[in-house]
Amino acid sequence: MNRTPTLTRRGLFQQVGSGLYAAALTQLFGQDVYGNSRAVVDTEPRAPRHVAKAKAVIHLFMNGGPSQMDLFDPKSELTKRHGEDYFKEIAGEVEFPEAAGALMKCPFKFAPHGESGTWVSDVMPHFAKHIDKVSVIRSMYTSNLTHEPALYKIHSGSEFIGRPTLGAWVAYGLGTENRNLPAYVVLDDPLGLPVNGIDNWSSGYLPPVYQGTRFRATGSPVLNLKPGFEEPESVTRLERQLISRLDKLHQAERPHLPQLGARISTYELAARMQMEATDALDLSQETQATLNMYGINETVTESYGRRCLIARRLIERGVRFVQLFINSQIWDNHSNIGTSLKGACDRTDKPIAGLLEDLTRRGLLDETLLMWGGEIGRLPISQLPGDKDPAKAGRDHNKNAICTWMAGGGVKGGFVLGETDELGFAAVKDRVSIEDWHATMLHLLGLHHEELFIERNGLNERLTGVSEPRIVREVIA
Repeated sequence: MNRTPTLTRRGLFQQVGSGLYAAALTQLFGQDVYGNSRAVVDTEPRAPRHVAKAKAVIHLFMNGGPSQMDLFDPKSELTKRHGEDYFKEIAGEVEFPEAAGALMKCPFKFAPHGESGTWVSDVMPHFAKHIDKVSVIRSMYTSNLTHEPALYKIHSGSEFIGRPTLGAWVAYGLGTENRNLPAYVVLDDPLGLPVNGIDNWSSGYLPPVYQGTRFRATGSPVLNLKPGFEEPESVTRLERQLISRLDKLHQAERPHLPQLGARISTYELAARMQMEATDALDLSQETQATLNMYGINETVTESYGRRCLIARRLIERGVRFVQLFINSQIWDNHSNIGTSLKGACDRTDKPIAGLLEDLTRRGLLDETLLMWGGEIGRLPISQLPGDKDPAKAGRDHNKNAICTWMAGGGVKGGFVLGETDELGFAAVKDRVSIEDWHATMLHLLGLHHEELFIERNGLNERLTGVSEPRIVREVIA
């Protein structure tokens, strides 16, 4: 009868020691004694398909649906017809018809800003100073007025769960310029996750190495990143080399498991991140003037300002796609829009203006694409019947008109595209679909929406799906 020999403690250390020596010799010889096998997937930098205008993206996502007619799309007709019944015209578009009211004017004041004379509401005074760097799109629209499917749509191109998100596609197409940091980083709000949670930055059916990596704005950037004990650097290096060799042997025996390569790549990245991630989030390296510009150390703007500055430091270090979220749905202003919408602007206006200024000063704006906006727009009517005070009332969801803006990365400055109808209910001129917006982002990064795909179940799966979007060339410089 065969018996498995007992491994003694002395024998265990002898075998481990031999492995360490072998790893050290391999390093000295500068050769891979196990051949040139490598992970099926990686985040190594890849060349764009055509000349790129942008190298990186910062996506300032405003969950909840900012109100277009209260921020960037003034409507004098709303003021004239304030309080007039309009429910019958849009009854099919109201989520809660029993709570629908009359037409509601904007509670804020608009003024033209910059040399372009672009109209901006007075709740964004800091951003308004940089309007000549921005292309405002007033005519975007989506396909669903409910948060969950609308969020899936804008982040992944589909109203359904399980598809890769924007940053995952960009990481898949271009990789990262810094192999010690993830290609796709998410800076979510310490106060809580947005609606749909981590699905907002999922890699879907792409390998997991392309999903968003959450960084914390304070403390350790990534949980469990640091080892539980200190050891000599030489020992750590040898351990990693040995683990790498064992991983490659294990993977070579399982060539039909692509997820295994992704998992190995993720562990290797985590090891490399231990120093680089901490440095990227060390804001003590910044001047006080820079911190002030972002509103850091001010109670209202501290959190978002910190994340905006970290975003700049990450793209400066070669991260390809950085995405900022705000907790819950602060732009979902169903009531008290006079204070709730203003509060959302108070938290984000100065930090975003600081980011625009900082990127410009450092010469990074030309190669960094900034995108701002939410998943839906708002209706021109009051949320509540009989409530004609625009400061106390609110607005319901609207899929027919969304206002967004883009800046840097090959985008025109001081430009406004598209129009909505006289009340701001629907986009009517130069309409931009979510797919158009996605295709334009990819184009600015040097990718083409038809050529960026992954084969799955016999199909070429794309961010833009089976639609035929147009690249919104009007906003491209």
